[in-house]
Amino acid sequence: MKVDRLAKFLNGVKRDEPLAPHTSFRIGGPAKLFLRAKTAEEVEKALNLAQEEGIPWVVLGKGTNVLVADGGFPGLVVVNACGRFELEELGDKALLRAEAGVSLAHLARLTALKGWEGLEWAEGIPGTIGGAIAGNAGAFGGCVADFLERVEILGEKGQRLSLKPEELAFGYRHSAFKGKLKGSVILSADFTLVKGEARELKERMLRYRAERRAKQPKEPSAGSVFKNPPGHYAAKLIEEVGLKGFRVGDACFSPIHANFIVNLGQAKASDVLKLMELAMDRVWNVFGLKLEPELEFIGLNPPGGKIHG
Repeated sequence: MKVDRLAKFLNGVKRDEPLAPHTSFRIGGPAKLFLRAKTAEEVEKALNLAQEEGIPWVVLGKGTNVLVADGGFPGLVVVNACGRFELEELGDKALLRAEAGVSLAHLARLTALKGWEGLEWAEGIPGTIGGAIAGNAGAFGGCVADFLERVEILGEKGQRLSLKPEELAFGYRHSAFKGKLKGSVILSADFTLVKGEARELKERMLRYRAERRAKQPKEPSAGSVFKNPPGHYAAKLIEEVGLKGFRVGDACFSPIHANFIVNLGQAKASDVLKLMELAMDRVWNVFGLKLEPELEFIGLNPPGGKIHG
């Protein structure tokens, strides 16, 4: 079997690994094959082998913005745990080089406390550099694309490429990695940060942290479920159609923030999809607005909504 051959050539690969513990939602069935890669070379080898064998694959970071199917994933799941980074101070600027598996929040804190401005808005965001770039993560007026200089990727044909931000089609919670580069994998990135005041940046991060704690639920979730439609807030729309606090199984639109679906214990991906489709349909029927999912879906199709899919 192709799966057996792949397992033979990958050190540390596991079979039928439950994916729920590897996601912030705590939802998802097993991966046929599972590998935690600690170097870019391990990522590259695993994906090239999977491609050669015709085995489907997907790369995870911290699993913070994903929904995994209840039946799991029928191929190879690679967790990118590549965690090297370096900060080079160059007068009034600094060059930050980081592998894709590095925690975004950790880099935000580290650089801000050293007096470097550019990532402080990301304090408290639980994802990795790779996932943040792919979704152009942002908060409090900042986003990943703002200070990005270069991204190294593994292309669809297994080649390493270095790309500039202008080649990555950045937009609101969007990049080329959700479009023409969807089959590519982010390996590392360079950021240019600017000199700031460490005390001021620390105070700013404390304010951001306090606001997140006050406005976001503590139960397992995948963060914001929907993008904000232009000129509107998804949470407000969901609340206005009567779904704030609404529950299907153990999945629930949070009573604290309606654009978060939380896992109250034993939620299933199917429960989450039902909630998402319900919200999409109601918001369309009441306001004529489309809610676009912000999540990535592994092993299942995204919800289309019954009205406007």
